[in-house]
Amino acid sequence: MKRKSSAKWKEWAVDGLIITTVLGFIGAGALLVFISTLNIPDLSAFEQRRVLQSTKIYDRTGEIVLYDLNQDVRRTVIPYDEISHHIKNATVAIEDDTFFEHWGVRPLAIVRAFVSNLQGGDIRGQGGSTITQQVIKNALLSREKSYIRKIKEAILALRLEQLLTKEEILWHYLNESPYGGTIYGVEEASRAFFAKSASDITLAEAAYLAAIPQAPTYFSPHGNNRDALEVRKNRVLDQMLKLEFISQEEYDAAKAETVEFVADANTGIKAPHFVMYIWEQLAERYGEEELATRGLKVVTTLDYELQAEAEKIVNDYALTNETKYNASNAALVAIDPNTGDILTMVGSRGYFDEEIDGNYNIALAERQPGSSIKPFIYAKAFEKGYTPATTLFDVRTQFSTTCSPNNFTSEDGCYSPQNYDNAFRGPVSMRNALAQSLNIPAVKTLYLAGMQDSIKLARDAGLSTLTDWRRYGLTLVLGGGEVTLLNMTTAYSVLANEGEKAQTRSILRIEDPVGNIIEEVDEEIVVERVIDREAALQVSNILSDNVARTPLYGANSQLYFGNDVDVAAKTGTTNDKRDAWIFGYTPNIVVGAWAGNNNNESMNEISGLIISPLWRAFMDVALENENIAKESFPDPAAIPDDIKPVLRSNGYFVDASSLVGDLGSNPDTANILEALYSNTHSILHFVNKDDPRGPYPSNPASDGQYYLWEYGVTAWKNNQFFTILNDGVGPENSEDNQNQEEGVEIGDLQN
Repeated sequence: MKRKSSAKWKEWAVDGLIITTVLGFIGAGALLVFISTLNIPDLSAFEQRRVLQSTKIYDRTGEIVLYDLNQDVRRTVIPYDEISHHIKNATVAIEDDTFFEHWGVRPLAIVRAFVSNLQGGDIRGQGGSTITQQVIKNALLSREKSYIRKIKEAILALRLEQLLTKEEILWHYLNESPYGGTIYGVEEASRAFFAKSASDITLAEAAYLAAIPQAPTYFSPHGNNRDALEVRKNRVLDQMLKLEFISQEEYDAAKAETVEFVADANTGIKAPHFVMYIWEQLAERYGEEELATRGLKVVTTLDYELQAEAEKIVNDYALTNETKYNASNAALVAIDPNTGDILTMVGSRGYFDEEIDGNYNIALAERQPGSSIKPFIYAKAFEKGYTPATTLFDVRTQFSTTCSPNNFTSEDGCYSPQNYDNAFRGPVSMRNALAQSLNIPAVKTLYLAGMQDSIKLARDAGLSTLTDWRRYGLTLVLGGGEVTLLNMTTAYSVLANEGEKAQTRSILRIEDPVGNIIEEVDEEIVVERVIDREAALQVSNILSDNVARTPLYGANSQLYFGNDVDVAAKTGTTNDKRDAWIFGYTPNIVVGAWAGNNNNESMNEISGLIISPLWRAFMDVALENENIAKESFPDPAAIPDDIKPVLRSNGYFVDASSLVGDLGSNPDTANILEALYSNTHSILHFVNKDDPRGPYPSNPASDGQYYLWEYGVTAWKNNQFFTILNDGVGPENSEDNQNQEEGVEIGDLQN
């Protein structure tokens, strides 16, 4: 029985082997037939290089060329022996670590790319191409991304390996690879990035050069992804160490070396920061190869007339600020809130200014916004039912529930912020609190509005960098998160557009070389409501209220344009003196500006005076532009009379409904004062924070912030009423000082 089973098994094995062999021959024959049908270029044409069709980037008119991607293409061919061995080793390590062993292809890598392509994947991410294949692709093949091209690539790579030595193939690769923009080959890249020949490149510099060709635009040292470039450079060094191309000592020295990149000297470019912003989008969408050869016409949203004015203004005022305030750099972004179109983008005072690392686009950098984020917190509060007339107490307050109410510090987990002038104003309306940028009412507003709800509103408006609310806590409203100038200007455009967000646009259309439209934005603008219209109008009404902001800015500040022009504006500064912001808008243009130092060095002064003159100079120009209509903001609806007094009392702090019952039928001064004293409370005494227009809370003390807020209010009212009863002499001037702030007892809060 066992013999029969064994014989049967052998018979099946033989049959299986025969079938497999036959199928293999059939498959191989089919593959040969398929290959014979392919139009494979003659390898004799290898030395003929493809004529590049130049991709051009235009302003919104489609007439002004901002940048020709292939204008003045820079390629210098140098002998193999003049290329640093570090460059050769670094390139092989990261691009094709078996280069000197294979025959031109890596079959398993090709199979992975083939399968991925069949599944709809992106073969660019598969790592299937050897250095030999990349040389073939650059020299002979079209830029189509398909398995057919990969097969052609593989066949020609095998042939090329028979014609040329490995050193010759690597020489072609190093002299022809793109390194971003008009830079081709390691010699031009070495001179462009390090101002030296490829023969003099250090190991660390070679690692950077090897890192770039995978995505030249994204990894450009002149772009905004230096951190990503640094990570990839380190990966190159790791590979070189792993392959024993370098010693541990060389590795450590290269990791520790600080490499200086020279400024991009390309002068054939207008609006360079914006162009690089566009270029990176195009490279991600179409790939570096398509941009180099396809000859696209890219019409952007940029208004070059405004851009030119903005660049001059930013440069002039930044140079002045450097002398006066130690603020060496500035940036400005303008957006049409109705369409989301970026009209201007100035990322520094000078793109080619090496002194300040000018090619870094500070408009895309994440920085703390200071008080400029406050309008979005108030907008959320207004959505919940609070109003511009809602009364809050601007008094010394400890907000940490783990700290004593009379501990007015922000140390050891406590949080008790100050106002910009270290003064406190007692009861104020939300209108005055926002217009004058008072910090204590702003923190209270964030608590009332809700941390998670406020961050959601801000993110929906465009502040995508605000993520985990636990990271910021109540410091968010004073600028505890990080944002970009572009995203903040986008968010303010939602306020300008009455709460509706038009998606930010930078490209209007893309055409092929014969004028066929490849991409085009819809004529009908799609908007999404992200802030309640009434809340947005209330914020704009406050930010354009010159009377309300006068105590902070003065009656004739840079923010005031007279009665004929409706301009809302908000400044923001950081406590560490690193950032000064301003955002201002009309219904038809939003302008954001920033001043500071790229390296985060502190300025020697901090206030809106640093950046507001620059912003005002550009706003004056923009408001004279015939393409920007002059409109006023619609008035918000009147505040209802039938809501709680604390929500509509404009800074009056006593709930009259409670006061009347305490006065009796024949009140005198004493019981009037006693009634006033008894009914003076923080807003948490009168509202459930999540339902302010609902019933009065049955147990206000159940709110975790109640006693903290009440402590400050009690200290304030003790001082106020003591002064009244002592003919204007405050407790600080009297012998009886038991009612000073420091003398308030916790028990007093329970009365």
